[in-house]
Order: sequence, then C-alpha cells, then structure tokens
Amino acid sequence: MAVEPVGGLPYLKRVKVQERKRMTSFDDREKAFEAKFAHDENMRFRILARRGKLIGLWAAEKLGKDGEIAEEYAKSVLLSDLEVPGDSDIIAKLLGDLAPLGVGEADIKAMLAEKLAQAETQISGDF
Repeated sequence: MAVEPVGGLPYLKRVKVQERKRMTSFDDREKAFEAKFAHDENMRFRILARRGKLIGLWAAEKLGKDGEIAEEYAKSVLLSDLEVPGDSDIIAKLLGDLAPLGVGEADIKAMLAEKLAQAETQISGDF
C-alpha cells in the first residue's frame, strides 16, 4: 500500500515533521525553564556569599579588626556558613565571637536580614 503525497511529502513524513516541531517547542520551553532555574540559583548563591562577607566585615568591625585581618575574618564567617544548610552555623559562629561584646542572637538575625537586603541591592546592581 503506497502512501499518497500531501503537499509534496508523504503523509507519514509530514506528521513526523509536525511532531518534531511540537517537541522542539516543548524542548525550548524546558530549556528556558532550566536556564532560568540555573540563573536564579547562581544569583541566590552570589547574594548569600555577599551577605556572608558583609556580615563578616560588620562583625570584624565590632571586634576591632580592620584591613586584611578584617577580610580574613569575613572569609572565616563566610566559610562557616557553608557547614550546615540554613543560618544556624553562621549565627553560632558570630554569637560565639560577639557574645562577650553584648551582641545577642536577635541582633545577629537583624543584621543578617539587613545585610541580605544590602547584598541583593549590590548583586542586582552588578547586572
């Protein structure tokens, strides 16, 4: 049984071309969602890293550190934030270092929120 050409193409070939076009459209949407997810995760990582540095510099200033020593301290705060998901590890480090100065957990959480907003502004300004 022969397939009759429709518009210059056999019917079955034409259906396959149409299916490929639909799949390409779906694949394009899927790739766009994946790219957006990757971009959002990259932005989230950069913002949290900047927040860690900013809070580390804030704490270093409270501790009377400046210059390169303050930068090293900020790095140690940033690295402590990578130990456990969430903010508990960074809060514990800062609380341990700043408690003798009268800085409490509520103060640290408030500063984390402030530095997060500052980091978001700085990172979004980079683009």
